[in-house]
Amino acid sequence: MKKFLSLIGAAAISLSLVACGGGAEEPQTEETPGEEAAQEENVKLVVGASAVPHTEVLEFAAPLLAERGIDLEIKTFTDYILPNQALNEGELDANYFQTPGYLAMQIEEFGYEFESIGPIHAEPIGVYSKEFSSLDELPDGAKIIMSDSFSDHGRILPIFERAGVIELDVEEGQLAQRENIVSNPKNLDFSTLVEARLLAPSFESGEGDAVVINTNYALEGGVDIESYGIAFEGQDVLQPNLIIVRSEDVDRPEIHTLFEVLRSEEVVNFILETYDGAVIPWSE
Repeated sequence: MKKFLSLIGAAAISLSLVACGGGAEEPQTEETPGEEAAQEENVKLVVGASAVPHTEVLEFAAPLLAERGIDLEIKTFTDYILPNQALNEGELDANYFQTPGYLAMQIEEFGYEFESIGPIHAEPIGVYSKEFSSLDELPDGAKIIMSDSFSDHGRILPIFERAGVIELDVEEGQLAQRENIVSNPKNLDFSTLVEARLLAPSFESGEGDAVVINTNYALEGGVDIESYGIAFEGQDVLQPNLIIVRSEDVDRPEIHTLFEVLRSEEVVNFILETYDGAVIPWSE
């Protein structure tokens, strides 16, 4: 950063000397290359992200990255499919929205050659209800609406198991699916699956007895997390949201600078102050 600022300062001083030299003289051409070199210090980095909190975090980080020679361009996506497609096709340098479980399923399905640079934050998936205040209160046959992303089911179903309302036949940490439910005394109905981005609208329109919503979509949809959240993932099983790149780009220094800035104290404090526990900075 000091080197970059000193180059900018040198260019500014050169311009001021030319301006003071007399109106009849043309600016000295030898100063122009130095100015252009200073301006060319910054490297452009295009990152795809979900709207909330990822884009907001990146927007906060953009000035910090500029100080370190990186001009950040953010492309915001409203679903979970397109950011990986765009990264694979070279439209992005990196993306920031997904967990290890989702990444693994995407790689298995599409054969992406992606690598994780590292974790930035975690977002506990939550169960929300306008009528009931706990999973124990859910009535027999209660309708549960959840994401159609099967990687999310491995995070959602253990919430219900830990509350004692269902039992699974998989070990904790394994990717549970609905067919792994071996005990369901309340006959909870997990059959309604919708796109993750539609979960908050489903909740707001009063569909289902409970809706399981990814935190980013709860925030984006204006769901009152504190008032309506009745159960959440345990912090000991949270999956982080990652910075993902194509395997060929894993050693690019500007990508690692992005990671360093997103894990910096400034960004950590921004996350803590902005999302009040709904988004948790990752620590290792």
